[in-house]
Amino acid sequence: MTSQIFHYAHGVSAIDSGYVRHLHAAIHFVVEDGRVAIVDTGTNDSLPRVVQALEAMDLGPESVDYVILTHVHLDHAGGAGAMMRAFPAARLVVHPRGARHMADPAKLVAGATAVYGPSEVRRMYGEIIPVEASRIVEASHETCIDLAGRQLLCLDTPGHARHHICIVDRGSNAIFTGDTFGLSYREMDVDGRQFVFPTTTPVQFDPVAMHASIDLLMSYSPRAMYLTHFSELRDIERCASDLHRLVDAHVAIAERERRPGPDRHARIRANVAHLLVNEAKHFGCTLGPGEVLKLWETDIELNAQGLDVWLDASAK
Repeated sequence: MTSQIFHYAHGVSAIDSGYVRHLHAAIHFVVEDGRVAIVDTGTNDSLPRVVQALEAMDLGPESVDYVILTHVHLDHAGGAGAMMRAFPAARLVVHPRGARHMADPAKLVAGATAVYGPSEVRRMYGEIIPVEASRIVEASHETCIDLAGRQLLCLDTPGHARHHICIVDRGSNAIFTGDTFGLSYREMDVDGRQFVFPTTTPVQFDPVAMHASIDLLMSYSPRAMYLTHFSELRDIERCASDLHRLVDAHVAIAERERRPGPDRHARIRANVAHLLVNEAKHFGCTLGPGEVLKLWETDIELNAQGLDVWLDASAK
């Protein structure tokens, strides 16, 4: 299948990674003078789509200088090993906390297995291929990557995960945000306005850090944000305000449900679902509540898990 390529300004493009469903996860390309940086990889199954997109842009495997991971959750990094095999000149750019997991992905796979179960991890991700340590660039805060003279600035942006970076692209005045600047699915768009919702997925949600990371990104006055879920986000000031408010709303849900018990997770999940449906209604989304819940089913569950884990950690 030939993937649609979303072409934006200043040499930025995106494709659907093919993960979970249509338009769920994006893989982004930055092209400068025939050299390429790929931001996030999807899974092993995404590789043919990436190769097709490069060919459609008259670029080959030898054109890829960098594969950049915003973080090492497997929907963002599961295909990294396969891509590094396919693109022999590329270097892998990743947060220092994530580098060891790319060289030896055993703990990464174990973490995903704890969330999804072994059979589901095998089905979704296949074999996670390690990357040679000599090809890994550990991108600490303010590491600058040079792509044919185009500056890509890596920022340490915890909140969603402690191994998360966002990439400021000086050439497009935009930022590749992974999951730090939330989720925005195109099915929720209303007359060109874009709905945004935070992701508190396990196991490292930190609301204070997430607020700070959002503010850090906004301090660069970007023209656009490029989210992995899903791609170009505009009206940045309003979206940042919504994210701050909704992070606080998630924390309030968790605090209300702090009482332990076997039903706590279910209570949190129901409250996150209620928050999402209400937000969608107030935004003017044309999808009905049932359609919204189906579209966001996995994210609601992961957000609830994240809040559950955060409550346990904050009680220690």
